[in-house]
Amino acid sequence: MPEHSTRRPADWYNTSPEQANWYKDPSHVVIPQPAEAGCSTHQPPPRSAGFEGHTAKRRRRTKIISLSVCALLLCAALAVALWQITVQLNSLSSQTTESAASNPVIVIPNGDDSTDDSGSSSDSGSPYDSYQEYFEAYYSTSSEITIPAAETGSGVTLTLAEAEGNELSLQDIYDKVSPAVVGITAYIEGYEYSYGTGVVFASDGYIITNTHVLEGCDAAVVKFSDGTEYDAYLVGSDDASDIAVLYIEGENFPYAEFGDSDDLRVGDQAIAIGNPLGETYSGTMTNGIISAINRNITYNGHTMTLLQTNAALNEGNSGGPLINAYGQVIGITNMKIMSTYYATVEGIGFAIPSSVVKEVADQLLEYGTVLGEPTIGIVAGSVSAEAMALYGLPEGIYVSEVNEGSDALEKGLQVGDVITAVNGEAVTSVADVNLIKEGYEVGDTITLTVYRDGETFELEIELVDKSQIE
Repeated sequence: MPEHSTRRPADWYNTSPEQANWYKDPSHVVIPQPAEAGCSTHQPPPRSAGFEGHTAKRRRRTKIISLSVCALLLCAALAVALWQITVQLNSLSSQTTESAASNPVIVIPNGDDSTDDSGSSSDSGSPYDSYQEYFEAYYSTSSEITIPAAETGSGVTLTLAEAEGNELSLQDIYDKVSPAVVGITAYIEGYEYSYGTGVVFASDGYIITNTHVLEGCDAAVVKFSDGTEYDAYLVGSDDASDIAVLYIEGENFPYAEFGDSDDLRVGDQAIAIGNPLGETYSGTMTNGIISAINRNITYNGHTMTLLQTNAALNEGNSGGPLINAYGQVIGITNMKIMSTYYATVEGIGFAIPSSVVKEVADQLLEYGTVLGEPTIGIVAGSVSAEAMALYGLPEGIYVSEVNEGSDALEKGLQVGDVITAVNGEAVTSVADVNLIKEGYEVGDTITLTVYRDGETFELEIELVDKSQIE
């Protein structure tokens, strides 16, 4: 924030440098003279005619300048305040290439914004003949994880152990856990996409990380602290919990012991090990405490119940372990708050509790997905402002894919449709839809308000199990 200064300029009283430095010149030294009757050497000299008027004008001018400066400072402060009116819950993966789906760059020449009833806009200045072609380019990068799949049903599970013995020193905790902490580099078509952290939980090569570290990627490489690297295979991932399980081929890998997050209390030690800002700072350990338990945080349309910690977390820490005083992993770090609408924020990080990690990981290990999770069965994204201007589309979410096995497909929802409301509640993002959908179960029905070719209608569809979607 800019600091306010009340200091006046050096020449505000119109004094020349020679006059200002009179005391340095001996010729200007005043020799006291004897006082005459009725006169004091401290009495000011007589003022010339018009002096009072000149002083009043100068005061008014100074006041006007001061008020103008204050007004400018106030405007600047308001501008800064408006700029800060945002709340950012940042996922902690260090992305080196941005997803086109989340931050598209589309060059649209200037032109007439008129559209016809079919949604075609050949005269609108758009390089695309229809809004369907526009969105095909707009959402050209999918958020789906297409990393080669590993087999499921191996019988491996994640075990939570009781805390036993004495608390360890920070040095001993690092020595115990850090060999099992790995760097994860995710790729799209051979280009590095994001860098995160993972933790090995089974000696035969099973690794926990965050789903958002792998989102949109088709390959991933795991790197241990000794420099050895392995190609990773995807066992399964879950958006709602932000948990993913990877597998690397081999045996006798160092692995971390997991503890039970249900035993935690506010004030317990919390230690994080990870790769903040990428490989350069790999293996960084930070420490703090458990600041709060059972924080409900909404991110990407899903509400998660998380542990809060003041252990320093940064981009690249995603998927890494949060560790207790016994050297047991009691959480998987996944996000932090960076700022609110009125201030920057320090020391508010979050981790997925180990009790939740076990519940999700065991299902991913057995089935490759989480059972019983209700879904509409579509791939969709927000209608951009450009699309609304160019093609006359309403606010909503554009349907780019309707999955096989979904009731939405059976009821006639199509690629190119725009969903403007769910159960009568307006939606402008997938996050809006997920928030409305929370609390519903597989088999429940919801009503979609759909825009297609200039017409709006409603579809009642049944939520299906995510595991049934093809």
